Amino acid sequence: MQSISLDTLDCKILSLLQANGRISNLELAEHIALSPSACLRRLRLLEEQGVIARYQACLSHEKLGFELEAFVHVSLRHDLESWHEKFARTIQEWPEVVGAFVVTGESHYVLRVLTPSLKHYSDFVLQRLYKAPGVMDIRSNIVLQKLKDEIGVPAELLSAVARA
Repeated sequence: MQSISLDTLDCKILSLLQANGRISNLELAEHIALSPSACLRRLRLLEEQGVIARYQACLSHEKLGFELEAFVHVSLRHDLESWHEKFARTIQEWPEVVGAFVVTGESHYVLRVLTPSLKHYSDFVLQRLYKAPGVMDIRSNIVLQKLKDEIGVPAELLSAVARA
């Protein structure tokens, strides 16, 4: 994987965008003491290099009525042909799975699942997840309280990359 070289101004741009993705180029330029055209050139370069992967709004799960979030550890049988590829395709079809990770440890995957209720979650697990080909073991960890839920890369880590 190719590493991108960032300077201090790039890191400031990225930090400001993570805090407010709707900031105008003019405001962004003012915050980092650049001309709007120079700021826009840097921003476009960060987008072209893939450093800025996308822009999105962060929605409130609670305000929208999603009361249950769970981290689900899933282990699969290895005796099925293409077990990983089949499972990876299957979870793409489930809207409840909002995050999916291949991990080391006792399970093969960790899924982040979001549902409006315990009943919906129970139905999802029993009617779809347990019935997915090759699923051998499921262990759920239901989120009781969020202590920290950051999206993106913290400014302190961005600055460390710029110094490296």
